[in-house]
Amino acid sequence: MGVLLRVRGPRPIHTTGVLLTGRIRWRPASPARSGIACIDDRGPGTPPAVTARFSRGASLPAVLPDVLGLAVRVTTPDGPADLLLSTTGFRVPGRFLLAPRRTPGRAWFTSLMPYRGSHGPVQVAARSRTPLALPARMEDLHDLLTGEPWRLELLFATPTGRWHRFADLELTAVEGRIDAPTPRFDAVRHPLPGAGTYGWTRRLREPAYARARRG
Repeated sequence: MGVLLRVRGPRPIHTTGVLLTGRIRWRPASPARSGIACIDDRGPGTPPAVTARFSRGASLPAVLPDVLGLAVRVTTPDGPADLLLSTTGFRVPGRFLLAPRRTPGRAWFTSLMPYRGSHGPVQVAARSRTPLALPARMEDLHDLLTGEPWRLELLFATPTGRWHRFADLELTAVEGRIDAPTPRFDAVRHPLPGAGTYGWTRRLREPAYARARRG
């Protein structure tokens, strides 16, 4: 991370992106329980507003596959909660492996590392629904999502279990500037309400997040 900071500046990975805004719309409650409060205790109230950023992990040219990232921030009474997702597979073991993609249109995004729920480890995922023909270039994606929303579904699963849909996410591009230096998302410092983290995941992730913040 330090080497990348010297070369690329304050955003060493996911350097280029598209700022998005939208809402999460909760699905009706189901018997499936994640052990994470903000998922299990969802209600019919006002859909929470979100700020999001779609980005390419290594910022490779759009003609090449890259690990795509989707960061989503929800403002809660206790402060911001950040969900960081990257393109992976959706079956086992693919849901634990980064999967480069050219475009996000048919991609699965997962948290890769599990959250600590009250019932054990939980992964969270997003699957793109419409439109399926999303462009690879950031400028083209921004222009498309300025006039047409990007709809995804949000799901959770145990590390080897089936996925359960719990919400829909609708995003549109922020008008004007495509990207901005803020917000800076951090899944360790801003976890989902009711979700814990495991020590081994913090030891893997926090040093890189801290180094990037100092940069």
